[in-house]
Amino acid sequence: MAGGIFAAERQSGFTHLLDPNKKWFNNKRLITLNAWIVLLLITSCTNGYDGSMMNSLQSLPQWKDYFNHPSPSKLGLLNAIQNIGSLAAYPFAPYLSDGIGRRRTVILGASIMLLAAIIQAAAQSVGMFIGARFLIGFGLTFAANAAPMLVSEISYPPYRAPLTATYNSLWNLGAIIAAWTTFGTFRINSTWAWRIPSALQGLPSVLQIFLAWFLPESPRWLVSRGREEQALNTLAYYHADGNPEDPLVQYEFNEIKAAIEFDSNVVANIGWKSLFSTPGNRKRMRIIIAIAIFSQWSGNGIASYYLNQILTDIDITDPTVQLLINGILTIWSLIWALVASGLIDRLGRRLLFLSSTIGVLLAWIAQTVSFAVFWEHGIPAAAHSLIAFIFLFSAAYGCSAFLLVSFSLALSPLIVVYTVEILPYHLRAKGFTVFNFTISLALIFNQYTNPIALAHLAWKYYIIYCCWIAFEIVFLYCYVVETKNLTLEETAALFDGKAAIEEITGNGFGSVLHDGQESGKEKGVAQLTEIEDILRDSKSVTKNA
Repeated sequence: MAGGIFAAERQSGFTHLLDPNKKWFNNKRLITLNAWIVLLLITSCTNGYDGSMMNSLQSLPQWKDYFNHPSPSKLGLLNAIQNIGSLAAYPFAPYLSDGIGRRRTVILGASIMLLAAIIQAAAQSVGMFIGARFLIGFGLTFAANAAPMLVSEISYPPYRAPLTATYNSLWNLGAIIAAWTTFGTFRINSTWAWRIPSALQGLPSVLQIFLAWFLPESPRWLVSRGREEQALNTLAYYHADGNPEDPLVQYEFNEIKAAIEFDSNVVANIGWKSLFSTPGNRKRMRIIIAIAIFSQWSGNGIASYYLNQILTDIDITDPTVQLLINGILTIWSLIWALVASGLIDRLGRRLLFLSSTIGVLLAWIAQTVSFAVFWEHGIPAAAHSLIAFIFLFSAAYGCSAFLLVSFSLALSPLIVVYTVEILPYHLRAKGFTVFNFTISLALIFNQYTNPIALAHLAWKYYIIYCCWIAFEIVFLYCYVVETKNLTLEETAALFDGKAAIEEITGNGFGSVLHDGQESGKEKGVAQLTEIEDILRDSKSVTKNA
């Protein structure tokens, strides 16, 4: 198992090609590019909005009365149906992302979600409400498959990881809007108390449809379609003020071409079977499937969808108080998730994965003890401490808590950026689809199981999560590979061994000269030697294990 433990903490090949005076705030084209990217990130808001809205609607008497106070099993269906809709779209999403492009796939998904939000707001029966939520999940799959890849593939290299990480962090922005919208409509004494939040779920889709028309298409997708000149011009326009001969642009362009050529000619991976056809791909999928499950089975599903049930169990039954706690929790989570996104390239992926999961375990144990004490003895202080530990759990899941109460970072922003990083281009859409598919399966299980288990087991249900999160820590320690300071192509090559690294890194550097010093090829050889050392260390660890 220890064979997965090795670090790649080296300076990436492009760092010496960067203009040290060029920052996101002093270059007009970088400002424009990052503005489009940030607005594209709102795709994640729709998912966060949905979870928080359903959490809040369960506190609204108007919603419960209109739908005849859903039973735990019906409540599970109402929450899970969005992810069932997502499952239905997964077979098609990667083919659209690779076929018509990332940008057009985002537009298609957003259009479906907008239509679904209108139907949801106009629902006249529980069946109509469920059908609309199915469509929201169906459209979300297309947008959520294409948007993170587009962000990762068009970003200026130094900002790629923080921007991609911000994608999942903005789940909390959608949650904030939903929580406080529902808090504001709570006093409307009609069905508009829940129809208004339902209608506003379509707002991110309106913005996506409008803004996606102005975004550039992925240079990697353009190269894969033989549109190399357009890809080069896109890189030059946004990364080098329009200069196609810029060393950084030439490095990126040639590395993309080398990676795609290697993927198609050397690896010869075709179809879904290719995800598991080589040792390197099996390592990737083992990690991707695991972190997708961990992201939903770390206790966060209870607070995300059934917070009102927990609060009711500890005798906090006032809807106003429940909605207020939910609203404050969403703001708290967003702050920590955004902090986490900014630390990814500073602290590294492996440290953040491990420290975050340790923090989640400690906070969850504390919640379990507090819940048990209140349930068995009815002590009010235990109920108050449970709420406090829910907030600390949220910080550990969303960001850094060794900074707070000895917890650390960052499942929420990290899982998307890490998944995109370790997948080579030809597998990126399909691999990311498997990642999202696994998340949906985990969510469906959670959303059906959690309300029933809480009703029957109460605090004892928390013990199961304590054991599971402890297993997560062991798995992450054994298998997570450090990818800090590497490009997408270099990161992907780490899993495929020396041949892939030499082909991709050598070609990327071979076209670049730097300040009249050693040739780009020599720099490529130097970096290849460093990465070979990493692989040698990995084999040594495996042998010793």
